[in-house]
Amino acid sequence: MKEKNKYIFYVVLSILTICLSVGGSYFVVTTYSGNDSTKTIKTITDYSNVTITETGLSVPVAKVYDSVVVVETYVNNRLYATGTGFVFKEDDNYGYILTNHHVIEDGTSFKVIFTDDNEVEVEVVGSDEYSDIAVLKVDKKYVLSVASLGSSSDMSVGDTTFAIGAPVDASTYSWTVTRGILSGKDRVVEVNNVIMNVLQTDTAINSGNSGGPLCNANGEVIGVINMKLSSSQVEGMGFAIPIEVAIEYANNFINGDAIVRPYLGVSMYDLSSSLFSREDGIYLKSVEKDSPAAKAGLEAGDIIIKIDDKEVSTTAYLKYELYKHNVGDEVTITYKRNGEEHTTTVTLGSYDIRG
Repeated sequence: MKEKNKYIFYVVLSILTICLSVGGSYFVVTTYSGNDSTKTIKTITDYSNVTITETGLSVPVAKVYDSVVVVETYVNNRLYATGTGFVFKEDDNYGYILTNHHVIEDGTSFKVIFTDDNEVEVEVVGSDEYSDIAVLKVDKKYVLSVASLGSSSDMSVGDTTFAIGAPVDASTYSWTVTRGILSGKDRVVEVNNVIMNVLQTDTAINSGNSGGPLCNANGEVIGVINMKLSSSQVEGMGFAIPIEVAIEYANNFINGDAIVRPYLGVSMYDLSSSLFSREDGIYLKSVEKDSPAAKAGLEAGDIIIKIDDKEVSTTAYLKYELYKHNVGDEVTITYKRNGEEHTTTVTLGSYDIRG
């Protein structure tokens, strides 16, 4: 110490070390003080009053755990695929299970396994490819718990999240719990030729987690897990459908209400998918007679490049922009015909699905 500082009195360091050993436990408290660095060591041995408790997320996990099920999809009585789901609602007769459309797609029969190992046949109430939402129903007597639903809109980036699911091998890793944070909101991602607005999380997501719940720190479901990005350059990027969106579709299925979407009346494909084209845009293979597209003057062979001045390079982006509108809305479509650019106004028609 320099001479000019020798009379300064200060506390340099205070360290509490907790040591656990086979023979018992003890505390070592070490303090250094004064300009002579006088050291005091005090050892306390106590075999009964040392308690270290770290519950983590065990309480909120327990809150939702028994509502989660393994979903088994069969084709002609042979197991075809597995995923995850969770009971989100019940009435006097049935429990209703949310999962992904792609978990049950192409299946001919379906079962779910509850945490008490009951394996039960279920029925599909409704399913929609575009939203990637499906609802199953099961006899109420098998339901162990109903998940509490939260709000994705109330979440902030950085908030704690966790997932429960059946990753990879459902028979071995069922009801695996993983933890992370909400990494982003309103992410626009493309999957299976569909553009979706989703939540992003770094909670570990693996094949088999699809359809499972993404929860907040209170054990409330804020999203339905539906995909992850996977490559050598990507790690910790999973996505979930906001629970508000999922519930809107689910209730439509349960109530038997149609899902109505605007429609053009065309058959189309992406120019970029053709071996003979280096252009972007949507090529119209055919136009239905008397359809909204036909009435607006669109023809087979036209190439759509914009909707309301928004570039649409693929059919996925065309649908994404189209479905922002309501039936009866007018949209401006920019297209090419014989190399020349044109615009036309289309009054959108409607088509509906009922699961």
